[in-house]
Amino acid sequence: MDAALLLALGLLAQSLCPSAGVPRLRQPRTLYPWRRAPTLGRVRRAWVIPPISVSENHKRLPFPLVQIKSDKQQLGSVIYSIQGPGVDEEPRGVFSIDKFTGKVSLNAMLDREKTDRFRLRAFALDLGGSTLEEPTDLEIVVVDQNDNRPVFRQEVFTGRVLEGAVPGTYVTRAEATDADDPETDNAALRYSILEQGGPQLFSIDPLTGEIRTVQVGLDREVVAVYNLTLQVADMSGDGLTATASAIITLEDINDNAPEFTGDQFFMEAAEAVSGVDVGRLEVEDRDLPGSPNWAARFTILEGDPDGQFTIRTDPRTNEGVLSVVKPLDYESRERYDLKVAVQNEAPLQAAAPRAERGQARVSVQVRDVNEAPVFQENPLRTSLAEGAAPGTPVATFSARDPDTQQPQRLSYSKDYDPEDWLQVDGATGQVQTQRVLSPASPFLKDGWYRAIILARDDVSHARLRPRLRVPEGLHRLSLLLQDSGQPPQQREQPLNVTVCRCGQDGACLPGAAALRAGGAGISLGALVIMLASVILLLLLALLVALLARFRQQSWDKRLLHGLQDDLRDNILNYDEQGGGEEDQDAYDMDQLRHPAELAALGAPLGRPPLRRDAPFGRARPQVIRALPTSPADIADFINDGLEAADSDPSVPPYDTALIYDYEGDGSVAGTLSSILSSLDDEDQDYSCLREWGPRFSRLADLYGPP
Repeated sequence: MDAALLLALGLLAQSLCPSAGVPRLRQPRTLYPWRRAPTLGRVRRAWVIPPISVSENHKRLPFPLVQIKSDKQQLGSVIYSIQGPGVDEEPRGVFSIDKFTGKVSLNAMLDREKTDRFRLRAFALDLGGSTLEEPTDLEIVVVDQNDNRPVFRQEVFTGRVLEGAVPGTYVTRAEATDADDPETDNAALRYSILEQGGPQLFSIDPLTGEIRTVQVGLDREVVAVYNLTLQVADMSGDGLTATASAIITLEDINDNAPEFTGDQFFMEAAEAVSGVDVGRLEVEDRDLPGSPNWAARFTILEGDPDGQFTIRTDPRTNEGVLSVVKPLDYESRERYDLKVAVQNEAPLQAAAPRAERGQARVSVQVRDVNEAPVFQENPLRTSLAEGAAPGTPVATFSARDPDTQQPQRLSYSKDYDPEDWLQVDGATGQVQTQRVLSPASPFLKDGWYRAIILARDDVSHARLRPRLRVPEGLHRLSLLLQDSGQPPQQREQPLNVTVCRCGQDGACLPGAAALRAGGAGISLGALVIMLASVILLLLLALLVALLARFRQQSWDKRLLHGLQDDLRDNILNYDEQGGGEEDQDAYDMDQLRHPAELAALGAPLGRPPLRRDAPFGRARPQVIRALPTSPADIADFINDGLEAADSDPSVPPYDTALIYDYEGDGSVAGTLSSILSSLDDEDQDYSCLREWGPRFSRLADLYGPP
C-alpha cells in the first residue's frame, strides 16, 4: 500500500470518527518538540514502509532497493539507520543504508532457498541523536528463481507385478522434490517415461508419479524384468529435468503346464527286488524353477493294478523317478506298460494353454534273475520220540524253484545243526537222525531242537540273447555279476560278443561281414596311430643310421688326420686269415676246381703238383720277415713278398687265373680275379684306391701313375 493510499485512509477515518465533544488530552510540547499541536484540520499519516521485493541471484551489485524519508526535519538534518539480519546480524553485510539520504542498497547475492525474506528495523534520528520517528519494520522479500533442478528421492525405484496383470494395475510410485518455491511454477513437477525397452506396457501419472500397467501381454517367460527410464521436470514439464530408473519384476503365475520330453520311455527292472529306482522321466516347465508353479507331480494312471511302482519328484531336476515298491516276478509278468501323467503342485491358471504332452507311456521290461528256492512250509515242525535210534526219519523237505522258465535241479544241505544230530539227503531233502540225541543237550529248549536246512539250485551260467536286431560286428558288453548274499557281492565283467552270419555248425561264415566283425576290435583311429608309430620308428632308425655313419666318418677323419706320413699304425698283421690266393695250406683249393679239368689232367684229388715255373723247381724256405719300420720301407716289404711268392713252387703264381667255384656250364658269372682283365701290371689302374680313404691312398701313390 503506497503513501497516497495510506493518506486517504487516514482522512476517511477522521471524517467517520468526529470528536463528539470529547476533549483531547493535551500533551506537553516539551516532550515532543518536533510535533505540532493538533488542530481540527488534516491528520498526518504514520511512518510506514511497504515490503520490498528483490530477486535472488541478482548480480548487479550494489543494487538500490528503497529510500526511506522522514518529514520531521529538513533534508540533511535527519540521520537514518537499519538493524537486523543481513546488516548487523548474520549474514552480515547483505544490506546497507546511506545515513543521510536513507537509500537502502543490496550488497550481496541472495539465495531464496536459504533465506526467503529479511525483516529489518529502520530508525530516523536528528543530528542530536533524538528519535524523530518511531522505529518501523522494513521487510525485504526474496523473489524465487528456477535455479534448482528437481531431484528423485531414489536413484532406482523397484516394483513387482504379476504376469498377465490387467491394464491399470498399480506397480510402484516415483517421487521427486524441488528446492524452489512450491508456490511457483519453479517447483511444479511433471513425471514421464523416457524408455521402457519394448512395447509400451507401463504408464506413469504425470502429477503423482504412480506407475501402472496399460495393456495385456506381460509374460514372465518372455521378459522377466523391465527396466524403465523415468524423467521429472519442473516448470510444469518445461523446465529443468532429472532422471531415475524403475525396475519392474514380473511375478510368476502357473500359466505353463509341465510336459514330458517324449511320448514313450523304456526302462528295465530286475525281479524279486524292491525299493530300487528303475529310471527317470524328464519333463519341461517354463515357469519359475523351484516354485510350486514349476514343481512337477506324477501320477500312474494305468498299468499298475497291484501298486508295484511309484514315482517321486527329484526337487533339483524336477524329473520323475520311477521305483519298484513291491517285488516283480518275471515268471508271472515279463513287461509292464504304464500310463503316467504330470501336473504342477500349484493349480494351473484357467487361461493357460493345456499341455500337449501331459501324459506318456512307460514300458518296463522285467529282467529275469536267479531266484532262491522257496520251501512250501517254513518253518517245518515235526515230532520224534525221545531216544530215537540212528536212521530214524525225521521229515522230508520240499522246495520250489520260482524260476519256472529255467528248470533247475535242487539240492539240500544243513546250515545249522549244533549237535550234528541230523543227516540230510542232498537229492531228496529227506532228513533222518544219524545218532541218538541226549536229553541233556543244551540245544533242547522246552523239548524243541532247532535246525536250518538249505535248498540250492544249479544255475551256473546265464543265457545272453539280443532283444532287438543287432548289426554285425564286435560288441563290447559290461556284465554285472551279483550273488544272493546279504549284502550282495558283485563284480563287473567285460564281455566281447561278435555278431555274424553263422553256418550250420554255428561258426561264423567267411565274408565281408565276418571280416568286418573280426576287425572291429581295432578302430580306424587306432589303426592310424599304429601306422604312424611304425613310420616314426622307421624314420628314427634311418636318422640313427645316418648319424652313426656321419660320426664314423668324422671319427675316421680325426683319427687319420696327421698320420698321412706314417702308415705303420694303420697296417695291422692278422696271422689267422691265411695268405690270399697263394695260401694253399689254409684250405685245399682243389675242392674248388672244375671237376672236368681235374679229370682231363688225370691228377688225383688232393694237393696240386709243384710249380714248374719256380726259379729252382723247389720250395724255398720261408724266412720270417720283420715288419717295415718306416713308410719308406713299405715298398721293399711288398716287393720282397712278391718275389718270395713267385719263387715258391708249391703255389700258383700271382698272375694265374684261379677258379674258386664251379658254377656249371654256361655260367654268366665272371672270374673273381681281376688279373685276367690285364696281362701287364702297367695296365692296372690303382688310382681308384684313393677313393677308399686315407688308408689306401699311399698304395695308390706307390702303384698308380706318377
